[in-house]
Amino acid sequence: MNPEAGFFGVAPGTNMETNPNAMLSVQANTIFTNTALTADGDVWWEGMGEPPAGLTDWRGQPWTKGSGAPAAHPNSRFTAPAAQDPAIAPEWEDPAGVPIDAVLFGGRRARVVPLVFEARDWAHGVFLGSIMASETTAAATGAVGNLRRDPFAMLPFCGYNMADYWGHWLAFAERFDEATLPKVFYVNWFRKGSDGKFLWPGYGENSRVLEWVFERTAGRGEAVETPIGYLPAPGAIDTTGLALDAATMDELLRVDLDEWRAEVPLIREHFAQFGDHLPGALAAEVDALEARLA
Repeated sequence: MNPEAGFFGVAPGTNMETNPNAMLSVQANTIFTNTALTADGDVWWEGMGEPPAGLTDWRGQPWTKGSGAPAAHPNSRFTAPAAQDPAIAPEWEDPAGVPIDAVLFGGRRARVVPLVFEARDWAHGVFLGSIMASETTAAATGAVGNLRRDPFAMLPFCGYNMADYWGHWLAFAERFDEATLPKVFYVNWFRKGSDGKFLWPGYGENSRVLEWVFERTAGRGEAVETPIGYLPAPGAIDTTGLALDAATMDELLRVDLDEWRAEVPLIREHFAQFGDHLPGALAAEVDALEARLA
């Protein structure tokens, strides 16, 4: 994983209600990319409230409500130093490091992948990292909605065979007692309902999912076993104050066996490109998943 010294976030939709710490982090020393510009030289994007008069859009053209296109690019960004986050932990740059209790992987999927689930063991966790996939958005070139694999979110950064990289992750279980290794989780904040709208509110509310993750690392959080891993038990995620009914939570955490059976050949196709470099443990994980789904 690559160390980061700051935040590179999507601007549209970010505001003091959805992500106040992000808004407080970008008050100075920040690079804004492809946002709109106000008449007095400030930045603006969709989600910040009523657009002010005299906006210049991300293309450098005058913009009004009737322009028929967003003022800020859908993938406009802010880049700010992490030290400016008022909520950052004081140990974030401790030269001695900090213990890692959990590793979170994730992807952007409208269906198939539930809100959160826990890997069965370390090898299964590496398997989940190796099959990370997202439906393409405005952040990527090509058609929106196509499935793109990005193992460990390292595809642009890994300087050697990705399957060998997976092997190095698997080797941790040979060097250390597996009971001391971090638990691995997979999250999907972007599941949608039949109306095409996001089911989970996201942003700061993701801390509710992290609370369950913390509880699982402490041996307290309740979970149910499924063919893909351990999911939060009903009521295990605190939804107090959210406009989410039981049916919506059921959909967020639903594991459709037919959808996952359809994933198996896609995973095999993904792995096939790595040939003999593919660790046998990961090939075994695909077979085990297929067997659990039978």
